[in-house]
Amino acid sequence: MLQAMCQNFGSLHLSGPLKDMNFSVPEGSGVRLIYQFTAEPPAVSFRATGEKDGILDIVAETGVLYLNGSLDWETKAKYRLQVESLDEKGQRVKGPYTVIILVEDINDNPPEFDQLMYTGVVRQNSRPGKPFMYVHATDRDDPSTPHAQLTYSILHHFPNPYSTMLFQINNVTGAISPSMTGSHYLDPQKQDTFTLVVTVKDMAGMTTNAFTGSADVVITVKESLWKAPPTIHIQENSTQDHPVNVSQVHSNEPDVIYELFEKEKLPRLPFSVDQNGVIYVTEPLDREEKDAYSFFAIAKDKEGELVDKPLQISVVVEDINDNPPVCQKALTVLEVQENEDAGSTIGTLSATDMDEKDTLNSRLQFKIESQVPAVPASDLFFIQQDTGMLQLISHSLNKRIASNYSLKVLVTDAVFQTICDVQIHVIDINDQIPIFEKSDYQNVTVAEDLPVGTVILEIQATDADEPLTGSSYIIYEIKEGDPNKVFIIETDPETNRGSIRINKALDFETAQVYNLVIHATNPEPLVPGVQYNSSSIAVLKVFLTNVDEPPVFNSEAYIGEALENIPVNTLVMTVEAYDPEGDTVRYSLEGDVKKWLRIDSSTGKIYTASLLDREQEQAYEVQIVASESNNVAQKSKATFIINLKDVNDNPPRLAMNSALFFCHPLSGGERTLIQATDDDEQKFYSTFTFSLKDDMNTRNNWEISKINSTHAYLSPKHTNLEEKVYNVPVIINDNGRPPLEAEINLEVNICKCSSEKSCFIEVQREHSWPSTGQAIGILLGVLLIIGSIIGGVFFHMKYKQKDKKKSDREDVKDQAELHSLAK
Repeated sequence: MLQAMCQNFGSLHLSGPLKDMNFSVPEGSGVRLIYQFTAEPPAVSFRATGEKDGILDIVAETGVLYLNGSLDWETKAKYRLQVESLDEKGQRVKGPYTVIILVEDINDNPPEFDQLMYTGVVRQNSRPGKPFMYVHATDRDDPSTPHAQLTYSILHHFPNPYSTMLFQINNVTGAISPSMTGSHYLDPQKQDTFTLVVTVKDMAGMTTNAFTGSADVVITVKESLWKAPPTIHIQENSTQDHPVNVSQVHSNEPDVIYELFEKEKLPRLPFSVDQNGVIYVTEPLDREEKDAYSFFAIAKDKEGELVDKPLQISVVVEDINDNPPVCQKALTVLEVQENEDAGSTIGTLSATDMDEKDTLNSRLQFKIESQVPAVPASDLFFIQQDTGMLQLISHSLNKRIASNYSLKVLVTDAVFQTICDVQIHVIDINDQIPIFEKSDYQNVTVAEDLPVGTVILEIQATDADEPLTGSSYIIYEIKEGDPNKVFIIETDPETNRGSIRINKALDFETAQVYNLVIHATNPEPLVPGVQYNSSSIAVLKVFLTNVDEPPVFNSEAYIGEALENIPVNTLVMTVEAYDPEGDTVRYSLEGDVKKWLRIDSSTGKIYTASLLDREQEQAYEVQIVASESNNVAQKSKATFIINLKDVNDNPPRLAMNSALFFCHPLSGGERTLIQATDDDEQKFYSTFTFSLKDDMNTRNNWEISKINSTHAYLSPKHTNLEEKVYNVPVIINDNGRPPLEAEINLEVNICKCSSEKSCFIEVQREHSWPSTGQAIGILLGVLLIIGSIIGGVFFHMKYKQKDKKKSDREDVKDQAELHSLAK
C-alpha cells in the first residue's frame, strides 16, 4: 500500500529539497503521505529521528515522509523530527533539519458538565440578572478553536407557570440568575422548588453539527431577607449612651453597602446604619419636637448600583411625662352678669400639655386654690375638674359689692403642676333701653347722584347701662321704608353716634322719597321685665332731587359677526339705550377709522357703509355713542365688535423674496424650492396646486413638481439654457371655494456663480436698452455734472480777476507813498 502511494506521489507536487519545515495534519486522518524530500547528489538516502512514536517515518530511498496511523490531538498536538540526507556510505550530506508536525484538532469530543446535577438557592425578590449560582462544562478539543467554544442555554423549566421563564443563564459564563419576571414573582409560599434542564453546545452553538451535553439544576426558593422591619418604637429623652442599636436589615446579596436616606428633608437625621445593616439612633429624641420619623434603607453593590428596592423604615417616638401644664393665656378674663343664676357657665380656662395627646401624660385636672375678694362668700365659683369649665355656685353676685374677682387655679398632670390666673368681671345687667335724643329727624333732601358711602345724616341715642359694654352699645336698624337696603347706619363705638350712609346707588326715577323708621337696640339681651318702647324709635324722611343723567345702554358691549363680502348697507347689529329722564336718544359712532360702518341715529341700527376686509381687520371695534337730543353733553358709550368671517377672496402668492438662480453651465438635476401662501384664513391647512403656463417655450425649458401642499420644486428641463434671466410663468391655484388662481412670472437667473449661494456677475437681461424714464434720468445727471463744471470754472476766473484788481490798487498806493517820501 505504501509502495502504491509513493508511486502516485509525484503528481501531487508535495516534494522539495531538504530544509526546516512545518506541516499541519488533521487528527484521525489515518495512513497518508505528508511530503517527499528530494535528494541532491551525492545524497542517495534519508534518515529521520526524533518523536516518531511508531506513527511517523521516512522512506530512506525516496525521502517520502509518511503517517502510518491516525494522530490524536488530545494525545499529542506536535511532533518534532530531525531529517538528514546520506551518501552511499551512510555519511551525512545535509542536515539534520527540523521537521515539525502540527496535529490539527477536529470536533470529535462532546462537551461535558462537571456535575450531573447542580443545586442552588435563590432568595425571593433577588435582583434580576444577578447570578446566584454557576454551571460549568469542559470540552477536550482545542480551546483555541470553535470546537471547544461552549454556549449554555435553558432547555426546560419545571414548573413554568408564566409565559416567560423565571430564570435565565449567561450563555458564555453559565451564570444562572432570576429573570425580570422571576425577580417579581418568585415566592416560596407558592412554589419553593424548580428544576431546570441546562444544555451546553460546542462550536459556540452556531452549527447543527455541534455536540450537546445537558445537566439538571435544582433551585430552591427561599424567603427574601430584604424586608422592612416592624415599626421601631423609641422612648423620648433616653439616657442611654448613644448610638443605640434599634433594628437591623439584611440584603439577599453579600458584601453590599448599606445606606439611609430621608423621605423628608430634615436639618439632620438622627439615625445611622453600619455595614452589617444594623440601624442605630444616634442621639436622644424629643417627641414634642418630632413624634415620628420615616426614612429608607438601601443596599448598593460595589459599583454603587441598587441591589434591592428601598425599604421604608418607620420610627415612632414614645412619650414620657416631661412637660408641665401651660396656661393658654397669662391671664384669662371672663365676664358674668350680676343677675346670673346658680349653675350658669361663666367660661372655660384653657391649658395645654405638650406631652402626647389622649394619654395620661397629657391629662389635666383643675382646682380653684383661692378667690379674691372672698365676699360675699369665699366659694362663689366652681371649676369642673377635667374640663376647666367655670360655673357660678349661687345667685349672689352684686356689682356694688365686688366688680372683679381674681382666682388662682391649680392645673396638674400626673407629675407636674401649674398655677393659672383667672379674672372675672361682674358686669352690669342690661336693664336700660337706648333713648333717641329726637324721635323725628324731619326731612333730608339729597341729589340722586351722590356717591355710595356718603353720610346724609347723623343720629344719636343714649343708654344708661355701663359704658363700653354690650348692655350700652347701640345698634341702629332701619326697620321700615327701605326694603332694598339703599341706606345703612354705622355706630361709633366710642360715642354711640349713628351715621346714615348711602349703601346703594340712588335713582330718582325709581323712588323719590323714603320714609325711614329707625330702631335702636343693644346686642346684649334685656333683663326680664324690661322691653324696648317708642323711646328707641325715630323717623326720618329722605327726599331725592332729580339730576339729569346720561342715557344708559342695555349692554356694555355688543358683539356681532358677518362674512367679509356682505354687500354695503347690510344690517349687522341693533343697539338700544334709554334716557332715565325720558329724553329722546340719538346714536353715533366713534373710532370708525376705516369708515366701514354707519348707524341710524334714531333706531340704533348699524349697517355696513363700505366693503369689509377680514385680511385688514379680523375683529373691527368701534364705540357707540348715545346722547340726549336736548343735551348732547349728556352721553354714554358702549363697545361694538364685529368679527369678520373669511371668504376666499385673495388669490395665492409667493411666500419668498429671494431671487432664484442656477449656476451656469447647468450640470443636470438642479432644482430650486418655491413656496406659496394665501392671505385668506387657513382653517386647517393650505392646499395649493402648482403648474406651468401652457406655452411651448416654458414647457420645453422648465418643469415643476409638487412637494407638499405649500411647496414645489422648479427645475430646468435640460442643460442647454443660456446665461441670462428667464421669465417663467407659474400658475398657482388655492383650491378654495370658489377657487382662485394666480399667474406669477418668476425671474430665474442662469448665471456664473462665485459660490453656491450667489451669482458672480449680474447678467444682462433680455431687453438691455434703458427705459424712457431711465434715459431721462441719465441725461439730467450728465447735464447737472456739466453745469457744475462750467460754474466752477466761471467762479474761479471771477475770483482771479478780483485778486488782480486788488493787487493793482495796492501797487498804485505803494507808488504814491514812495513819491511823497521822495519829496
